[in-house]
Amino acid sequence: MTLGLEQLDATAAVEAFKDGSVAPAAYAEALAGRAGEYSNLNALQSFDPEYLIRTATEAFQAHPEAPLSGLPLVAKDNINTTNYPTSGGTKALLDHTPTNDADVVKRIIHAGGFIGAKSRMHELAFGITSNNAITGAVRNPHASNMIPGGSSGGTAAAVAAGIFPAGLGTDTGGSCRIPAALCGVIGFRPTTGRYAGDGVVPISHTRDTVGPLARSVRDIALFDGVLSGDTSAVADAELAEFTIGVPRQMFYEDLDPVVAQAVETQLSSLSSQGAKLVEVSFEPIWPHNEAFSFPVVFYEVMRDLPAYLAKHAADVTFEALVAGIGSPDVAGAIGSQLGDDAMPEAAYRAAMDIHRPEMRRIYGKVFEDHGLDAIVFPTTPLPARPIGGDETVDLNGEQAPTFPTYIRNTDLGSNVGAPGISLPCPVTSDLPVGIEFDALPGQDRSLLALAGAAEKGMAQ
Repeated sequence: MTLGLEQLDATAAVEAFKDGSVAPAAYAEALAGRAGEYSNLNALQSFDPEYLIRTATEAFQAHPEAPLSGLPLVAKDNINTTNYPTSGGTKALLDHTPTNDADVVKRIIHAGGFIGAKSRMHELAFGITSNNAITGAVRNPHASNMIPGGSSGGTAAAVAAGIFPAGLGTDTGGSCRIPAALCGVIGFRPTTGRYAGDGVVPISHTRDTVGPLARSVRDIALFDGVLSGDTSAVADAELAEFTIGVPRQMFYEDLDPVVAQAVETQLSSLSSQGAKLVEVSFEPIWPHNEAFSFPVVFYEVMRDLPAYLAKHAADVTFEALVAGIGSPDVAGAIGSQLGDDAMPEAAYRAAMDIHRPEMRRIYGKVFEDHGLDAIVFPTTPLPARPIGGDETVDLNGEQAPTFPTYIRNTDLGSNVGAPGISLPCPVTSDLPVGIEFDALPGQDRSLLALAGAAEKGMAQ
């Protein structure tokens, strides 16, 4: 892909606005052109080129010295915005325009940026393919017949294609990191609770978080500072400063050969540049992870979604929302919770009171025992697969269930509330591969320092 102004990352774009070398309107015009050129990706749900160009100038003039002065971003269509509808990718909310911006959007605006478009997504964020029966399938910029990942697939595709420099997604079990890996960009899941969650169409208040996607680690650090209010410096670190755990069990099992080769090559590179790699195991954690993951999602979604509607879309009933779900996989998941088979409160209470504390204890002990700064693993066990494989995908000659296969490696971090970042791995194949680093909860800025060092190392 040949890029012009749209090749600038967010940091460089803002610097260019401020030094006068690029006019915000000219930059916005370049992005609008890019959106038209790559409209086949179906990445954008709501977009007005005239609004984009006009608002870029207005935002810059209103906040000339702000961190995001004049910068347009794309936001996943489950994040409330007053300038565009917020549909959650589902029929009942297609015309729903909130009266208030989500808290994260308010922070973007306060920092001089603005939401230039809303991106398509897996319906109600309940899947990883972004193949949405209501709004259509989002396509991978690297191969248009392939999925971009999900559920933040539209944001990842738009960033990867150069339509926007960066954007916002949401991540419950991997929904920022998985599409980042499959589209070849960077996706960050912060420590749960680090960013405000008000004004986001929910799945699970325990597990949900907004997360940024971008093309450089410095951009992720920039947005993390804006969204969290954490202005502490991200160290310009070297890989030799870090001890990194390599959890072979589960994370490295049954990998697609393209993923296995790319990640093993990168592990060798990390080691040769001075990072201390230590083999570790989380073996006792997996029964707790299984008893926590889906029980929490299924129990909370049936309460959190109606609460969102009551607060932000009072004219839409939960019954109408459910009746309008068009994607079979999403309809099946939500429908499973409407009858006698709904997740029992006892399973939810056990997940919250027993399994989560034990997961956190085991996770923390592995870090403490080995002196780890982070763990490293393939973001997904396989790269992108063809659109339409919502139920099963091919993995090493066998048909594997799509959703649990893609979230296998990203699920644990979200369940313990840990920060994680997926970086694009250098590959010899046509499809991107992601490598992920996870840290202890609260160590977001340190994790970003490690990610910056790894990014530099991969560029050498």
